[in-house]
Amino acid sequence: MPPCWRAGCRPGYPHVDCTRRVQSGCRYRGHGNAADSSGWNAVAGRLQRDGYTVYVPPNPLLGLRYDPAFLRDFLNTLSRPIILVGHSYGGAVITNAATGDANVKALVYVDAFAPAWGETIGQLVTAQPGSCVLPPANVTVQPYPGAPQGAVDVYVKQSVFPSCMANGLPARQASILAATQRPLTSIALTQRSGVPAWKTIPSWAVVGTADQAIPPAELLTMAHRAHAHVTLAPGAPHLVMIFDPGLVTKVILEAVHATT
Repeated sequence: MPPCWRAGCRPGYPHVDCTRRVQSGCRYRGHGNAADSSGWNAVAGRLQRDGYTVYVPPNPLLGLRYDPAFLRDFLNTLSRPIILVGHSYGGAVITNAATGDANVKALVYVDAFAPAWGETIGQLVTAQPGSCVLPPANVTVQPYPGAPQGAVDVYVKQSVFPSCMANGLPARQASILAATQRPLTSIALTQRSGVPAWKTIPSWAVVGTADQAIPPAELLTMAHRAHAHVTLAPGAPHLVMIFDPGLVTKVILEAVHATT
């Protein structure tokens, strides 16, 4: 999908729609703000080698009043059964975008938020102690064109990113990821989530046991509330799809095989 050039729309929401050559079903994935779409490269490559087609459209990262609708527009271009996979903030986006979509057969949360109705990302990230993104000294903010009053882009400081988001990854790789991270608008932290798709759609969850951004205890609480099939990723950081792409691919395929 080409970059989005509309006012206020920033590219970078990778979704993966994997269509098996010999089947009629579709599978999809998306990331949050901690990494750009290249964070899915290793997982996408594995799925491609298994005969799936991968699409990676952009994530505007403008908040839950906009991003789910943007994703829903993309999903409406697909006519086959869909599996949605979201990472980090992307989990909140798929939770809202898939509601009422009969083509979506499964949700896969990869170290991702799975909010209930009325909850905010800000509430969830503070529900358990220890998130590395909460101390003001660990983040930096920048204005962006067309922002609502008071809204800014929020980045994890490059000096903090390796230990916060990429712990366990090689230092050079973590440094590059820090430099290429996608910012999230600050208003995304306070916008309330709508009716969650996981109420009616089967869910799977991958939980990195060394996630410093979203405490694993909170990831497990959200996953269990959604009645998700949980897989632990031992020692994995927040960027679990980069740390252990084989495991993430395995869980996606479990969802595929169970629902299509």
